[in-house]
Amino acid sequence: MKLRHSIGLASFIGLALAGPTLAMDARFKDANGDMVADAPTDAKQWMDPATLVFAYTPVEDPAVYAPVWAPFLDHLSKVTGKKVQFFPVQSNAAQLEAMRAGRLHVSGFNTGSNPIAVNCAGFVPFAMMASKDNRFGYEMEIITFPGSGIEKIEDIKGKRMAFTSETSNSGFKAPSALLRQQFKMEAGKDFTPVFSGKHDNSILGVANKDYPAAAIANSVKGRMESRGVVKPEQTKVIFKSGTFPTTGYGHVYNLKPELAEKVKQAFFTFKWEGTTMEAEFNKGQPPQEKFMPITYKQHWAVVREIDQAMNVSYACK
Repeated sequence: MKLRHSIGLASFIGLALAGPTLAMDARFKDANGDMVADAPTDAKQWMDPATLVFAYTPVEDPAVYAPVWAPFLDHLSKVTGKKVQFFPVQSNAAQLEAMRAGRLHVSGFNTGSNPIAVNCAGFVPFAMMASKDNRFGYEMEIITFPGSGIEKIEDIKGKRMAFTSETSNSGFKAPSALLRQQFKMEAGKDFTPVFSGKHDNSILGVANKDYPAAAIANSVKGRMESRGVVKPEQTKVIFKSGTFPTTGYGHVYNLKPELAEKVKQAFFTFKWEGTTMEAEFNKGQPPQEKFMPITYKQHWAVVREIDQAMNVSYACK
């Protein structure tokens, strides 16, 4: 499979482009400058729920992931002493609203949703899946199907292109920045954008020839291929980006501090070997075999730069 384009992010994102102020919601405070909301100083504002609600980012059918996450959620329950409930969110918007409203306590937000979750919903990311030697991330790919007539990015002109949702980094924001900055192609003018809702919908749509092209996360495609949901020969890659951080895991800012520390402890003491987590998430490259510590300020810098180039606002709607 020959890639017609494979470049780093900096070559198609104008890092100095003017954009909106990516400001945190007024109800949050960031006294230490780490770019995430501080825990309230008033103990009356802390959350100490009897049942912790956990959600995985809705990149694929939630029903697939409830049993996958079961061993980790059992471990989370033992470490925190709380009951833990898996919340099968159907959309990024539902996930963000649930945390903002106090109904979601621990979660994994996808790459593109992390900044919005941090600034609008009080999300505090602290972990990311990685290999045992701390390799992590995924690439955005623009894919088509063999025989589509699309051999390079410019061939998308006049055709439909599938995105996932407007909050997705690889499913919308990064490819939109690429098309606009490097190829001078605007949605609605040079091609017709359609939104599938999820990466698996976009991948299946291309594999089944419903969409001529789509922007997707190759980590999702790799897992779908390993399960036999799609075959590698059903899709063709015409663009591959540099590496992005993957799903960030964390807790809501006003979780009781002692409980928040136990949540972190659960992530970093979970043993992956022999579990459904290992079986599902170590199929890609790099394999995902543990949770590694991260900071939003450092690991999401490139995503914030894309958001500025795209004039993305973190204001709550």
